[in-house]
Amino acid sequence: MPDLSNQRRMAAALLKCGEGRVWIDPASQEELADAVTRADIRGAIKAGVIRRKAVLGTSRVRARRHALEVRKGRHAGPGSRRGTPAARLSRKSRWMRRIRAQRTLLRDLRDQKKIPAGVYREFFRRAKGGMFRSRAHLLVNLRLAGHLPEGSP
Repeated sequence: MPDLSNQRRMAAALLKCGEGRVWIDPASQEELADAVTRADIRGAIKAGVIRRKAVLGTSRVRARRHALEVRKGRHAGPGSRRGTPAARLSRKSRWMRRIRAQRTLLRDLRDQKKIPAGVYREFFRRAKGGMFRSRAHLLVNLRLAGHLPEGSP
């Protein structure tokens, strides 16, 4: 196996890359040992005996797969959370999400004649005051107050 360090150095200068990125065809190493001028190296490059290797970068495959899983809602457990609940989703947004669900439920129950208008108004006010944690909590309170039978929504 001939010493091709001089040829590699010239090829790197001609290819405008580092010596580590110069690829020399193993089958043509004997003939390349005789190439001593830059013109000889240029000819070898044109013939495809010497090539420039591609730049190696950091693969983004794993990062893209992880991002896809995060979009699906994975990797959101307590160990991945940074910031308070209020920082992750504002208190106002959480309130709006909760109160809209409760008011929609009350409106539907009133429109379906499952609760009278007076009860609707009373529980609307209670919801506005933040009495109920969720729709389910609101329904439990309606049942406990005797305004909804056990089997109904």
